Amino acid sequence: MLAKIEPGATFKDNLAGLPSIDGLARIDLTDAHGAIVATIENQPGKQGSLAVYHYLGQAFGALDAAAADHGLALFAEHSADARNRPGVHPNVDRLIAIAEGGAPLTIVVVAEG
Repeated sequence: MLAKIEPGATFKDNLAGLPSIDGLARIDLTDAHGAIVATIENQPGKQGSLAVYHYLGQAFGALDAAAADHGLALFAEHSADARNRPGVHPNVDRLIAIAEGGAPLTIVVVAEG
């Protein structure tokens, strides 16, 4: 498992400390039955979320309540915005739901090619 980073005050600063997402096509999030419930593609506007979820998979092994809490700290100001405006940040909303008792998910990394 990857060592956990200490979240800073801003998402930009936290993003700079995350592992590279070079070579990743996407991340699939699967439920307990193996069904894909969400996908985060490696494309502009989603790369920050891809980096956070990729890191959470490496550091925690699964997207459970502890991983979700850590992810919310990494998203920093976006977490507060997501709580005030549900639906604007769906990848943050998912972490909030899991942190508040939602079912854990498995993070499946899909490489390019």
